[in-house]
Amino acid sequence: MKILLKVKYFTTHITPRVCSRLISNGQKFYAPQNFSAYEDIRWSYKQDIPEYFNFASDILDKWTAAEKDGSRAPNPALWWIDGEGEEVKWSFDELGFHSRKVANILSDACDLKPGDRVIVILPRVPEWWLFNVACIRAGLVLIPGTTQLTAKDILHRLQTSGARCIITSQDLAPAVDTISNQAPLLQTKMTVSGAREGWLNFQALYVAANDKHTCIRTRSTDPMTIYFTSGTTGSPKMTEHNQCSYGLGLTVNGRYWLDLTPSDVFWNSTDTGWAKSAWSSVFAPWIQGSCVFAHYMPRFDPTVFLETLTNYPVTTFCAPPTAYRMLVLCNLANYKFKSLQHCVSAGEPMNPQVFEQWKASTGLDIYEGYGQTETVLICGTFKGMKIKPGSMGKASPAYDVQVIDADGNILPPDQEGDIGIRIAPQKPFSLFSHYTGDPVKTASTQRGDFYLTGDRAIKDKEGYFWFVGRSDDVILSSGYRIGPFEIESALMEHPAVIESAVVSSPDSVRGEVVKAFIVLSPEYTAHDPETLIKEIQEHVKKVTAPYKYPRKIEFVQQLPKTISGKIRRNELRNKEWGKA
Repeated sequence: MKILLKVKYFTTHITPRVCSRLISNGQKFYAPQNFSAYEDIRWSYKQDIPEYFNFASDILDKWTAAEKDGSRAPNPALWWIDGEGEEVKWSFDELGFHSRKVANILSDACDLKPGDRVIVILPRVPEWWLFNVACIRAGLVLIPGTTQLTAKDILHRLQTSGARCIITSQDLAPAVDTISNQAPLLQTKMTVSGAREGWLNFQALYVAANDKHTCIRTRSTDPMTIYFTSGTTGSPKMTEHNQCSYGLGLTVNGRYWLDLTPSDVFWNSTDTGWAKSAWSSVFAPWIQGSCVFAHYMPRFDPTVFLETLTNYPVTTFCAPPTAYRMLVLCNLANYKFKSLQHCVSAGEPMNPQVFEQWKASTGLDIYEGYGQTETVLICGTFKGMKIKPGSMGKASPAYDVQVIDADGNILPPDQEGDIGIRIAPQKPFSLFSHYTGDPVKTASTQRGDFYLTGDRAIKDKEGYFWFVGRSDDVILSSGYRIGPFEIESALMEHPAVIESAVVSSPDSVRGEVVKAFIVLSPEYTAHDPETLIKEIQEHVKKVTAPYKYPRKIEFVQQLPKTISGKIRRNELRNKEWGKA
């Protein structure tokens, strides 16, 4: 499927990295510096929150002005390819032109008013970025969704959110039609890829749309976007962010963790339905004035990834550990990344062996980051900081992050506890507003002076955080607390293991024991299972503390996952405990 606006595209060249500054409403945005110490980063991070803020007018339009007066490097704002020869390059000026037309479509043809909610379910196509910006211009609350959603998923989102408009492609339109009559507040359906009965035709509307639009003046506290979290338990929750929490809060991601400047070309591989796409495909890079690079790529293909990094001047690359695990299985010696300078990863913990394999093959480190839909970057490894493979890095400058006990007290170094972000006496502006329509769930995330992330970790004496697991994933066996991630990392070092998930399993003596579900490498599928199980168990005993080894192992064809690709350990755990 190709969805492409037929316009005259902006072409330019990439210039060397430069340092620049943009002043916007008294807010200073600096290009990253080569900080020699983590403390310098924390000291330099300061943001004043204005009463009124709109990302489109206060950030994007300022970069348009910088383009016109020559103070920004001549680098595209958006560079999109489909892998088959089609390409889009838009400057910030062109992004503004197109998004103003789309904002008028939403306000006029769709009859939407500021504060109305709009569900957008599109793959990685240029229109996805236009609707992101246009909703902000029009003061609408954007609700993104992945194209992997089923009709039932879409209905849940429509009914729960009360969205008045849904925008998608011809591929998903039939599924929407099967359930749209059960969503009484839905008044408008629009498809971006052709005509369909009962649907507005975006392409036709775009041609006729006026390009003059006055951006809505939004308060910093006004809602901007809602993400349905893909949690491993229960129905997805509506996580609401205001205009500033992402629009300014993700400065910390772009400036420090991603290390972006206006000369950079940044490629984030995340699906458009997830908050990480807002993090790294919209706000963080465009706050810094960088070029967002995007590949349509409907399915993950490691060869296409590597060829893209070879053939395009991508300077910064972000992908989840799962992607890196697949990439290091390829012969990386066949590829030369001439422009690539900085690699980052988030979404799940990075196994140390993957980090080491990537470094050995490319000469590049992977800088890990940790955050949630509800937050901006919580912890990360920043340029100039010592890298500890397997660690999430140190606390982000945006937050006071601590490991706390069951009473909300800060634990000393090297003790396991819950990850908390201090919210008293003042809540960080870059934290989500609330779970929309669910005050009980919102209140449950607070313990004393801290917001609970739901994850457990250990903080060492140098301030580095080490992920243990989700709070409900930790295994208690014979009095020992065992985090699944450490065991999964040990398993990954065995050549027979492609992927694994570790959960608790009932045991009459120990209460519960460690069980590993393992997806085998093809060359090991014919091996004797009992012999291979013993071999893997002995391997884990040597890599980590012997008591942590999986006393039970089951080989499976695949692991259950959420739509966003996170392993559903709760499903495996429920199966073990007879709750499935």
